[in-house]
Order: sequence, then structure tokens, then C-alpha cells
Amino acid sequence: MRELRVEDALQYLDQVKMEFGDRPHIYNEFLDIMKNFKSQQIDTPGVIRSVSNLFMGNKKLVLGFNTFLPEGYKIELPLDGNGPP
Repeated sequence: MRELRVEDALQYLDQVKMEFGDRPHIYNEFLDIMKNFKSQQIDTPGVIRSVSNLFMGNKKLVLGFNTFLPEGYKIELPLDGNGPP
């Protein structure tokens, strides 16, 4: 697995913000999910579930989140690419 850089995270945040520019509550909910994950209020499967549900229908963002998951975890979409894993 390649080493993550701060730029990777910032670029992903920019993608989320641009995608949901007309719905800032989704971007803010994503930030809340990340805060809860960092403070260990939710675990890795919980953050996967939350992000997958929040970004449902946006294959690029859902699969892009894999970059930030620990080894052994991966979000996979159903064949139609729209539902949660």
C-alpha cells in the first residue's frame, strides 16, 4: 500500500465538497463521521457503512474512500454500483 499524504486527504475533501456543493449538510455529515472515527466513537466497519450510505449512488467517492482504509478493509459495490456494500 502506498503511503498517504496530507494532499491526498485534502484532495478527497475537495472532491466531496465540490460534489455536494449544493447540499452542504452532506459534506458536514461526512466531517462528523470522520471526527467520530478519529475519536474512536465508531470503528472501521462503522465508518465504511456510514460513508457508503452517505455517498450512495456516487461510485467515485465511495470507492475513493478505500485509499484511507486500513489494510484488510475495502469497500466493494454491488454490480449496479449504486447500493451500499
